Amino acid sequence: MNGMIVKALVMAGVLIIGTYVVIEQMHIDLSDPINMLTFIGAIAIAVLTFGVAAKYMAQMKNDSASGELTEDNWDGIGEYENPLPSGWAWSFVGTLIWAIWYMLMGYPVNAYSQIGAWNKETKEYNKKFQEKFKTADKDTLKDMGESIFLVQCAPCHGDTGDGMSGKAHDLTHRISKAQVLYVIKNGSHYFKYPLGAMPAGMAQGKDAEDVAAYVAGGLKGKAPTAWATCAGCHGQDGKGNGGQAPNLAHIDSTLIANVLKNGKKGSIGRMPSFANRFTPVQEKALAEYIKSLSSSK
Repeated sequence: MNGMIVKALVMAGVLIIGTYVVIEQMHIDLSDPINMLTFIGAIAIAVLTFGVAAKYMAQMKNDSASGELTEDNWDGIGEYENPLPSGWAWSFVGTLIWAIWYMLMGYPVNAYSQIGAWNKETKEYNKKFQEKFKTADKDTLKDMGESIFLVQCAPCHGDTGDGMSGKAHDLTHRISKAQVLYVIKNGSHYFKYPLGAMPAGMAQGKDAEDVAAYVAGGLKGKAPTAWATCAGCHGQDGKGNGGQAPNLAHIDSTLIANVLKNGKKGSIGRMPSFANRFTPVQEKALAEYIKSLSSSK
């Protein structure tokens, strides 16, 4: 046997032994068919890698090129019409056969998975959670909502909901005049209310200023003339016609639910949708806490 091939096989053997030692130290159970299959694959890769490398290194060292050249050449460099090495061809066919076996029998797609088990356990837990807290009182919901807020919302809105000096929406105030003017100018289509998107340019100039001041001021005092246009959707009291449009009088559960479901454009980027992230009880709790932030002012 060629000396170089012998050396290659010895190196492969050392690598395999080293791999086995690591497996033993990590207490990997080789009685598991997947672990054993992986270990056999590692052995095959080690043997083939060193064996094939040694074979072709020996060929490059001792053999000379032969055979017929193709008609095409590049700057005098031609390509021989030698057939594909049988080892390469059979390796390719073997890989296809192994892949089909692995998918159908070795580790089928419907087999147990940790992700599947986690999803199942999460659904079961959420069901128990929903049942336990479905009649929770306001204080319990508020405490629960605060925990959710600090994890999911505070990174952008701040621990106190103040928007971190304008970096995100300030939840401690209902809405500012600048925000109202922005919506009047650009319209709004994020919240997906039944009455549909608000068109841009619903008021201009002084009318827009008056409406923005009226809304930001809490709808107090005499409504400006241009408010009649807004009242068509939001209602004369600004409370959104029973959930048909956004409530401009105060932050309510419907507004929070729509924002969580659809996301919205914010000062530091678009707020993503949180649809299906929370259980109905968690969503209710979060709404209760956020409402308490603005009502505390």
